[in-house]
Amino acid sequence: MTACKARQIVACLFLAGLFPASAAAGFGECIGEIRSEAISRGIEAATADQLLADLAPSERVIELDRRQPEFTATLNDYLTARVNDARIDRGRALLDEHAELLQGIRRDYGVPGRYLIAFWGLETNFGSYTGRMPTVQSLATLACDRRRGEFFREQLLAALHLVDERTLEPEQLRGSWAGALGNFQFLPSVYRDHAVDADGDGRKDLWDSLPDAAVSAAAFLRARGWEPGERWGREVQLPDGFDYALAERKQSLRAWRDAGLRTADGGPLPVADLAARLLIPAGADGPAFLVYNNFDVIMRWNPSRFYALSVGLLADRLIGAPPLSNPPPVEEPLRIETVSALQEALNRRGFDAGAVDGRIGTNTRRALRAFQADAGLVDDGHPDTDTLEELGINQSGR
Repeated sequence: MTACKARQIVACLFLAGLFPASAAAGFGECIGEIRSEAISRGIEAATADQLLADLAPSERVIELDRRQPEFTATLNDYLTARVNDARIDRGRALLDEHAELLQGIRRDYGVPGRYLIAFWGLETNFGSYTGRMPTVQSLATLACDRRRGEFFREQLLAALHLVDERTLEPEQLRGSWAGALGNFQFLPSVYRDHAVDADGDGRKDLWDSLPDAAVSAAAFLRARGWEPGERWGREVQLPDGFDYALAERKQSLRAWRDAGLRTADGGPLPVADLAARLLIPAGADGPAFLVYNNFDVIMRWNPSRFYALSVGLLADRLIGAPPLSNPPPVEEPLRIETVSALQEALNRRGFDAGAVDGRIGTNTRRALRAFQADAGLVDDGHPDTDTLEELGINQSGR
């Protein structure tokens, strides 16, 4: 798409189909409704007017929202880009450099420092890039878009609140395309509800104060249910002839031991009073993981299994864990159009994949496993070439 001039951007987005006609025509009306709601929530009219005046939707934000790597990359590509030697080496150095701070955080919040360093590395490459996109424009674009408008409307209102209560200055509202801010990329509602002034200077500074940023991250994780003393999960070996219908099931470690699962190095699973869910994120040829409660907490930070696996695996590598014993296979990434065609084909055949959105979630994986079992394929819920061919789909999505 050619670049749109600022005064033409709504028309450009309308012609490109990124906003439906009603949204393109009604962007100003949408912002007006948000302004009214902000004032009804106690935000000063002057603050709302200052931040919401002369807004236009961002073409770039919509493009990025539609092609997030969590939904388009393979597991191999995703992990290679995030859990690599450079990040591991830098993370280990920072773990040592900030040992005293991190030990205090673990004592107070129960979150080990290696996880905080892992989040920091994945979110902003250890603070080297916190984003430059104008937060209010990004959030307004997403708040008035058709896909997740209600969620981002709340984030925009939270951003207005942060300025209105003088937690942030308007010029600080720059970050990621999705409106995330600071070293750990807090969305405005998380900033509002969980930011901590850990260094005692009277400000909750998530850019230039690592104590504030790291303590805030730990406070957020603990509030979301982090269990001190538990890990995120572990890579496991599956026995020959494994029943893939057990994938995604949550049961006790003892039950998984009885099912023949072993640790990545072939040893017995630990004896512990833990429930675990089995993930096979790259299919039968890739790694398998048992994940615990803290994995689900990581997904409350970012609801992507690939992201949560990256946090856990990077955290483990920072304290000397080896690479995966069974790395994910090298595959071609699936285009969003291909996934949409897959979902349509499953639904036509009576396997309920849910809404056709081009994203493989729980419903689509469940439908895939049922279809694969019915077709005599390995029912691992992974859309491999054999499964696509059986559904009559090629990589172009036709």
